[in-house]
Amino acid sequence: MKTRITELFGIEHPIIQGGMHYVGLAELASAVSNAGGLGIITGLTQRTPELLANEIARCRAMTNKPFGVNLSFLPAVNPPDYAGYIRAIIDGGVKVVETAGNNPQKWLPMMKDAGIKVIHKCTSVRHALKAESIGCDAISVDGFECGGHPGEDDVPNFILLPRAAEELKIPFVASGGMADGRSLVAALALGADGMNMGTRFMATVEAPIHDNVKQAIVQASELDTRIVMRPLRNTERVFANAATDEVLRKERELGSRIRFEDIAAELAGAYPRIMQQGDMQSGVWSCGMVVGLINDVPTVQQLIDRIIGEAHAIIDQRLAGISAA
Repeated sequence: MKTRITELFGIEHPIIQGGMHYVGLAELASAVSNAGGLGIITGLTQRTPELLANEIARCRAMTNKPFGVNLSFLPAVNPPDYAGYIRAIIDGGVKVVETAGNNPQKWLPMMKDAGIKVIHKCTSVRHALKAESIGCDAISVDGFECGGHPGEDDVPNFILLPRAAEELKIPFVASGGMADGRSLVAALALGADGMNMGTRFMATVEAPIHDNVKQAIVQASELDTRIVMRPLRNTERVFANAATDEVLRKERELGSRIRFEDIAAELAGAYPRIMQQGDMQSGVWSCGMVVGLINDVPTVQQLIDRIIGEAHAIIDQRLAGISAA
């Protein structure tokens, strides 16, 4: 498939693996890139720029295809060394950065001067237009279905994607609810130039996470996610477990008085316990509604080949047949 996204990033298939904390390591990123998509290393999972440089080098040893790095710009009392992370990205020869969180404008010149293409994650058309206006090269449009932070507007992709297509001039991909060939064809039909998958790539052989997580995803239905931190206006879609129930209980009890410190026990430091140790009830972790469409744990190559095969079959057979009729 040839779209503006495949041409922009020099990839074979319009499929991107989104940044995921303690999931986006070299093993997964290289597998996605080797299969013709765009793999993404999650920058801030690496605690220092030096560790990110090592992870980029590891990924480089595993693939000769393009891959990117996710860099989330988050409010913090002691912010990460973003300049150092970007220098590690530049020195590592990475030419694609997926930005998320706050406006990346401050850091764009540093990346642009190095020839890096920037794709920014947005949950609304207004934010996507702002990203376009400051010079981002592409947008990842995240609908309400997505795992992680869907914003505060609660607009699903069946509305958000065509609205983005009406307004944006730069290419964009659909993120949230993406799992298979049907997702890809639907995204293209709604105006996107490809799709971004997070949760679906977690349930693959190469995903460097505990098998308990993969099996929880396979066994879950579309009803097994919850929305937390809405009272803090930091809404996050997460997997339903005991820790999630405890966060929701505190939110109900404390109401508008709740502070992050009240739920820190369920959120802080959860990802290593879950992703590496498989302690599935110990904390809250991001997960999309797309779990309802995930029923197996294939290799990344098998998954991407299947998606592209399904997409071509839908376009060439089912849709072509309907059109001819």
